[in-house]
Amino acid sequence: MDVPAKGNIFERIISARYILAVLGSIGMAIVYGLKVNLSVALVGMLNHTAIKLNEHAAPEHGIHNVTVLAEVECEPPESSGHAKEADGPFLWSSQIQGIILSCYFWGYFVSQIPGARVAELFSAKWVMFFSVSINVVCTLLTPVMAEAHYVAVVIMRIGEGIGGGVTFPAMHVLLSKWAPPAERSVMAALVYAGTSLGTVCSMLMAGVLTANLGWESVFYVMGGLSCLWCALWVWLVQDTPQQQPFISKEERELIVTSLGGKTDDHDEHKKLPVPWKAVLTSGPFLAILVAHACSNWGWYMLLIELPFYMKQVLKFNMAENAAATALPFLSLWFFSIALSKTLDWLRGKSHITTTTARKVGTFFASVVPAVCLLSLCYVGCNRGVAVALTALGVTAIGGMFCGFLSNHIDIAPNFAGTLMAITNTVATVPGIIVPIFVGFLTHGNQTISAWRVIFFVTIGLYAIEIVVYTIFGSGEQQPWNNAVETQGGNPEEKPLKNETDKNEQVPV
Repeated sequence: MDVPAKGNIFERIISARYILAVLGSIGMAIVYGLKVNLSVALVGMLNHTAIKLNEHAAPEHGIHNVTVLAEVECEPPESSGHAKEADGPFLWSSQIQGIILSCYFWGYFVSQIPGARVAELFSAKWVMFFSVSINVVCTLLTPVMAEAHYVAVVIMRIGEGIGGGVTFPAMHVLLSKWAPPAERSVMAALVYAGTSLGTVCSMLMAGVLTANLGWESVFYVMGGLSCLWCALWVWLVQDTPQQQPFISKEERELIVTSLGGKTDDHDEHKKLPVPWKAVLTSGPFLAILVAHACSNWGWYMLLIELPFYMKQVLKFNMAENAAATALPFLSLWFFSIALSKTLDWLRGKSHITTTTARKVGTFFASVVPAVCLLSLCYVGCNRGVAVALTALGVTAIGGMFCGFLSNHIDIAPNFAGTLMAITNTVATVPGIIVPIFVGFLTHGNQTISAWRVIFFVTIGLYAIEIVVYTIFGSGEQQPWNNAVETQGGNPEEKPLKNETDKNEQVPV
């Protein structure tokens, strides 16, 4: 039963679907901000002097000594204040640091598919609420746990990962019910670009707080501020337009009509079983999976490890480190919104298809970072050029939000959350491997040569992404979206009720 529309301040200022998109973006910003703040705070938590002496005195891999002697280290600029920075209290080796940074993805890995099904069958709104809430609690407890033992920090990070793992599936389910097809790229980019906005705010805040109030303040301040979102989300967001009291009749009809009337058919939507065989043998779906996994390697390389590259190789101090690594994510946010709006406009004018739009977005998100990383291998200690290249590479990654990350809803809106959970689960593996991989190669060897190896591996994975997605990617809805698997395992197609690739412009 439809909830009667109410005339209120919300519908006069902003449409209900964009209230959802903005709060979803802020929620993603909180989750990502609380994920990456440790990468910056850790720079202030560690006793770098003692750790470096210990690792050089007793290296586990003999080759590192040779490389360190042969490598020319970058000298910190005289004005950087690098020597004045105080070391932190913790003597965590490179391997322990890698475990702490990667364990987030252990929880992230296991929660996605169960979280997606709960979101599809019950409530994506409350799944998203759980995600942010558990991240806030674990963040507030991190300083106490760090003083106890690094294993306690690992447990907190796993808890945050469990919450973080369900964010993309939950938001995909909400977007499949709220986003008109002609606005899908823009709404998806707005929501998911919150990850970059959260990264910017978190890195800048973490750098300033660590330098001025101590590393503990990073977790207390950022965790405390995030509590306000929880109240707003419960009050202002509903799972479907039909359940939303803060919406006009016109907007509700616009959304439902553009989605073929499917959003008010809740019982049938919930009872659709996932046609697993058809999904796992679908070329367009597998193309998304490959693109997501390869792209995430580069994403996590820049998101998690960039502060350490700036610190270890280019010798940036805390404030410079925070600014150099955070500001590119702000340009990523602007670029992703501009690109998605442009692609949606071109689709609305029938100049390009959805398939072309998704491939263009993915092309920007893979080719440009790969070229920037290749160039970064050979600029040496030229800090200005290095910062410019990383900024350009990070900015271009924003194309993924209107590229393959929006593609799940195109090919199968009825299972958008589950498809996102599957690809994001596989794409979580790089998040686990990257910190350990980097920690292994840079153990006692924090040099440009070690980082070149890291960058070349990343470039190779970007190349795979480009080739596979360009050949097999598609923006067309797949027949199995409305199919039910028979006892023999083959999908039986039901009448098509939900068109998702409408290129006509839906009025805002």
